[in-house]
Amino acid sequence: MAEETTTKAKNYYPGVGRRKQSVATVRITNGKGTITVNDMPAEKYFSNPTYLATIKSALILLSKEKTLDISVRVRGGGSSGQAEAVRLGIARAIVGMSEDFRTSLRKEGLLTRDARVKERKKYGLKKARKAPQFSKR
Repeated sequence: MAEETTTKAKNYYPGVGRRKQSVATVRITNGKGTITVNDMPAEKYFSNPTYLATIKSALILLSKEKTLDISVRVRGGGSSGQAEAVRLGIARAIVGMSEDFRTSLRKEGLLTRDARVKERKKYGLKKARKAPQFSKR
């Protein structure tokens, strides 16, 4: 009985996207074009239309928005970072489906990881670089 669970065929394509403090785990399957984020419809989770356009950009570029179902688990960060993490995860999962999509996704910059994160606060400073006001007397 344990053998049955280990020999089960993989019927999805995984992808992981990161941006700032956000991490998105993406699973793509063939389907009707539904996108769920943390067990909610994407339209409800990302209420801002800009974020919806961000996460769908790779699908629209490849004309796959009506043929793939996408399930996303995202945590950490804010809405903008989460949306960009989901976008990268979707793009990586699509490349996992077929390497033929890599060139068009790369040309649009959808496979590039944006490594900019918040700089840490240093001892003796108010923020990462802001020093206290100098007093001569």
